[in-house]
Amino acid sequence: MLDALDGLNGWDGPALAEALGLSEIVPEAHAAYRPLVVDAMSFFLERLSPARLTAIVAEQLDLPEDTRPTRRMALLFRRCPTLHKLGQMLARDRRLAPELRENLQTLESLEPTTPLDPIAALIRREWGQIEGLEVGAAALAEASVAVVVPFAWREAGAAEPRQGVFKVLRPGIEEQLHEELEIWSALGVFLEGRCAELGLPVLDYRNTLDSIRKLLAREVQLDHEQVHLARAAAFFADTPAVVIPQLLPFCTPRMTAMERVDGVKVTGSDLPLGKRQQLAKTLIDALVAKPFWHPAPSAAVFHADPHAGNLFVTRDGRLAVLDWALVTILNKAQCAAVVQAVAGALTQDETGVIRAIETLGRSSDPAALRAAVAAGLRQVRRGTFPGFDWLMRLLDGLGTAGAIRFPEELTLFRKTLLTLSGVLNDVSGQISIDEVLIKSALLQCYRELAARGMAPFESRDFGSHLSNADWFRLWASLPMTAIRYWTETWRDALGIWDPTADRGPNSNSASG
Repeated sequence: MLDALDGLNGWDGPALAEALGLSEIVPEAHAAYRPLVVDAMSFFLERLSPARLTAIVAEQLDLPEDTRPTRRMALLFRRCPTLHKLGQMLARDRRLAPELRENLQTLESLEPTTPLDPIAALIRREWGQIEGLEVGAAALAEASVAVVVPFAWREAGAAEPRQGVFKVLRPGIEEQLHEELEIWSALGVFLEGRCAELGLPVLDYRNTLDSIRKLLAREVQLDHEQVHLARAAAFFADTPAVVIPQLLPFCTPRMTAMERVDGVKVTGSDLPLGKRQQLAKTLIDALVAKPFWHPAPSAAVFHADPHAGNLFVTRDGRLAVLDWALVTILNKAQCAAVVQAVAGALTQDETGVIRAIETLGRSSDPAALRAAVAAGLRQVRRGTFPGFDWLMRLLDGLGTAGAIRFPEELTLFRKTLLTLSGVLNDVSGQISIDEVLIKSALLQCYRELAARGMAPFESRDFGSHLSNADWFRLWASLPMTAIRYWTETWRDALGIWDPTADRGPNSNSASG
């Protein structure tokens, strides 16, 4: 398979991309995208430095000739921090073939291969010789950009030493990451042009990849992660079922020191089914419901990298949420717009749903937006509950069709939900995110009752993101909602509807 690379003159990006057998990985249902996948990887690889590309090719040539393409790709991803992160995000996606998922899951938590000497030297440079601090003889784990090294230290007057870990950037990783991010900044333009040449839908690759590029740039900003960790610890202080590693007094901008959390990945625990289902609900509550329904007046902060390597079950059965380098934030207006879109769907208020979606993104095709919303409301009338899942599928369709452009934070929030959904499936099978969100929302509404009596009529300074005026309008619209359901259901049954409505981005058919 790798004969094309057998010799220095053949060691280039396109030859390697072809030799990796990427075409075999793309399923038959998406065969039209095989040339695009190979060309995108070629574009990426041929822009790496010669030294890095040579090392990657040498590793591939050392593999047995019959090594599967999925295994070759996982090893390639491990050598490139941005691809490594991409692999972690996709590792639990059920739309991928099982063999590919299995290989990508090896990227979630790696056996350390970085020599410890340069890491220990960095620790000494950052802190010098700390009295009573002993660094472990071997690293615990290795991630896409960092190495985790154990240490112990004895506080004054303490009978037993405390256990902690240093999170230290791998040597040379910043240079590698910046090199790759520059490539990503040009990749979106290339993909859009190549799609046009291949006759494929021209998606908004530029903005999508640019948002991911900005996110990945934060991976090496350990001082930012320390701020996120401190805020997360305060946020979950009232949630005993969730553990956030406590920061320790040895942090620097290039090194994070935190308490050591022992456990196993949530997808690898041997808990009985009932406890795994409860664990899945805790995951949803902690990573989605609690931040979304939090009554803070400004913004909701979400962990933006919830792959299984960052989610542990501790020895006492609690959920440990690790690695807070990446977060995404939805502002109050965006959270309120999500709630308004769901409320509009429940009341069959097409105009209200459209208005809410236009708050979330910038529409470039009002007709397509209206058609997609009409099709989405028809799904609701046919029994689909208009929760997060319904809304995200509607937004996915609009984004894919280019009918609306969403801001970076909403794109990252959607990718967070997709990553988390794959983890949840592997923890306990099919589980409804909406079920947990609804229960959490009802509890939040109950907590708000006392405060609503003194609140301004239009104020949405509540965790439910609904004002007293919103509740009044929902109550007052009940008769009209019943009429809409009755009228539109009959129109559906008689086939009396706008034939363009089913051609929206969220439609499964072209003709309705």
